Amino acid sequence: MATNPHHPPLGARRRRFVLERPLEQPDGFGGVLRRYVAGPVLWGAITPSGLADRPEGGRTDTLPAYRVTLRARIALDPTMRLAAGPRRFAIRAVSEPDAKGRDLICHVEELARESAS
Repeated sequence: MATNPHHPPLGARRRRFVLERPLEQPDGFGGVLRRYVAGPVLWGAITPSGLADRPEGGRTDTLPAYRVTLRARIALDPTMRLAAGPRRFAIRAVSEPDAKGRDLICHVEELARESAS
């Protein structure tokens, strides 16, 4: 049985992700403090898609990029992020692989791990 590369088999979606939504609060100085709050648990498949260059602080950081395939049940946007254990993934773009609306493809970049100190 041939499989569609845009629609992985159900068994391939064995990676557990937690959707983290941003919560912004005013900081009292005209800006905002952003923290992320855990949302629903999602099951998906993750595949590498290359590297992404991000300029930051006068230098260019190279971050691993991935494609995460999820069931199309909730609305996702680039302000959210996905967590898989200690790893965090920033959502850069969300697309549908076909017009059936069954799946969502999230183009994500792995974030550097934050220090626990």
